[in-house]
Amino acid sequence: MQELQVDLGDRSYPIYVGDKLFQKVDIASAIRGRQVMIVTNETVASLYLQSLRDQLPNVQVDEVILPDGEAFKTLDTLNVIFDALLSLKHNRTTTLIALGGGVIGDMTGFAAASYQRGVDFIQIPTTLLSQVDSSVGGKTGVNHPLGKNMIGAFYQPQMVVADTDVLKTLPKRELAAGLAEVIKYGLIYDLDFLSWLEENIEGLNRCEPDLMAYAIKRSCEIKAEVVAQDERESGIRAILNLGHTFGHAIETDQGYGNWLHGEAVGAGMWMAADLSRRMGWLTQADLTRVEALLVSANLPIAPPESMSPERFIELMSVDKKVLDGKLRLVLLTALGQAVITDQIEVSSLNGTLTANFTDG
Repeated sequence: MQELQVDLGDRSYPIYVGDKLFQKVDIASAIRGRQVMIVTNETVASLYLQSLRDQLPNVQVDEVILPDGEAFKTLDTLNVIFDALLSLKHNRTTTLIALGGGVIGDMTGFAAASYQRGVDFIQIPTTLLSQVDSSVGGKTGVNHPLGKNMIGAFYQPQMVVADTDVLKTLPKRELAAGLAEVIKYGLIYDLDFLSWLEENIEGLNRCEPDLMAYAIKRSCEIKAEVVAQDERESGIRAILNLGHTFGHAIETDQGYGNWLHGEAVGAGMWMAADLSRRMGWLTQADLTRVEALLVSANLPIAPPESMSPERFIELMSVDKKVLDGKLRLVLLTALGQAVITDQIEVSSLNGTLTANFTDG
């Protein structure tokens, strides 16, 4: 087991990475009151809910089991959590535990931020994507039909428990979606890590434990470093959104859950890299390298054929990263180096979008 720290002053918290952590981490030590509400989904509950309950013998443990999928990341589903908390008379000392992937973590965190103006919560992410990304950093929220993650709050957990053992039950498509976020960290921050990923991608595809543990640890280290510098995304933290503006447009257009978040981000990162090449920052060799790694990770690199360039522009214009009417994108000035810019050449952006719809 390895322990990392997200350094945010009085909001700091540990991240534990390793296998069989239900037996190794004292989850109860992070619970201040006598009540716990576990929020999970139908898929995860059958696998891990009882194991978690077994670690909490001396508190009142209630549970909310939600339907599985991005399509349910809504205000209506959020109210199911609130209904349970209120009907079971949970008070301000309750602790919510998110047991699931990014959807469960985001909704549970938002519920914790909102219930009685804020109660504690713990993240126990069960997908690779949530272990390396959504469970760390305090972004919580739900989707709206007009935009992804448009309703939410910054709210930090008490701890994050990333158990690599649970990844053994992860479908291959979900594993690939998580690898998209892992690859992102190399592209934006750490060229050596990017090279390591290129050398070890086949082993990661097989979910080899030692390789996966290192990939998760390094990803969490990078995110923790960035979040510690900019908790509320007023500056450098935005580099973590490489590919996300394109990707969120894909998810909104296609219907939440039809493209997995990591799949949409994978295609979005390729589009961001292509735009970076057109801006003169990446070489064709760099772009080829990005493409090869994404393909090796079983990720799509082209957006849906049904989406027009005009539809992309429409949806990207309501993204959270639009500021004062200007579209801001995270692009790459080099592999391992990212920049947040609103100085985007229209001809270059049109070139990226047009290329995807004329050449596939």
